[in-house]
Amino acid sequence: QVQLVESGGGLVQTGGSLRLSCAASGRAFNSYGMGWFRQAPGKEREFVAAISWSGGNTIYANSVHGRFTISTDNAKNTVYLQMNSLKPEDTAVYYCAARREGLESSARNYNYWGQGTQVTVSS
Repeated sequence: QVQLVESGGGLVQTGGSLRLSCAASGRAFNSYGMGWFRQAPGKEREFVAAISWSGGNTIYANSVHGRFTISTDNAKNTVYLQMNSLKPEDTAVYYCAARREGLESSARNYNYWGQGTQVTVSS
């Protein structure tokens, strides 16, 4: 049973930084692709970033490219999302997701999801 547990959300001012963590458990994740998605009130869930656990290849949404960085710590089975230069439009619930193989930006292609962590950026 795969479990993903996010943490690190909170309230931050515009221009500030936060680091989200996603602790993964339940199996070996060597071939997995890991993604971060977000959903603001009244909006659809949108792709933020993804990383291949084994090779470290990454993809980002245009809206966060250059401000956010996704990374993994294999020893801790944890995926991180470092968020810098935060803007009010980054306010959302952020979700960690896993898929069995490869990088993907479509939420429908992910097999496992965490419960989400709230990020609020004040203006």
